[in-house]
Amino acid sequence: MSQPTNSGIITDQNGERVIPESKRADGSTRKAIKVRPGYRPPEDVEVYKNRTAEGFRQRGKGPVPGAEGLKEDKSDQQSSAAANKNAKRREARKKAKEAGETDDKDQKTAAVATPALKPEEVDPEAEKEKKARNLKKKLRQAKELKDKKDGGESLLPEQIAKVIKINELIRELDALGFDSEGEPKTAKASFEAKEDST
Repeated sequence: MSQPTNSGIITDQNGERVIPESKRADGSTRKAIKVRPGYRPPEDVEVYKNRTAEGFRQRGKGPVPGAEGLKEDKSDQQSSAAANKNAKRREARKKAKEAGETDDKDQKTAAVATPALKPEEVDPEAEKEKKARNLKKKLRQAKELKDKKDGGESLLPEQIAKVIKINELIRELDALGFDSEGEPKTAKASFEAKEDST
């Protein structure tokens, strides 16, 4: 006979599963009950354990997760070739620092004497031309969209917004000193003057 399960079922020598005879409180006996093969009463079914839910219930209890992995053996670390190399480098840096303290004062005075190189200064005229090219491109695209709209094509809302901004783009070009075509005003005026003189 095997050990009884939680529900009291045992397996006899013949391999049959039965609930054995038992005595009631009044002294009468219950006869043995045969259990169908393959049947598992609810008491014997193992409870499903969700590891995530269990971890959530256990939060705050015990050590920080992953903390065990941070503990490293110093003996293993010291024995590796890379660790030895790094230790030598640290020692060399310390020695260089100690020897270089006197040299640092000389270097600081030399650094003050030679001004530091500034990052490339941006030419304001070049920036102005770059912005004008950008605005000219936007203006050209907006005019093309306006022509499409006048031709009867339907435009997307973003395209309509570009068409509405035409006057704003012209004003921005004017503020930068360019005409509505994106040409510098001074150059255009001198060009027109040359044409009039000929």
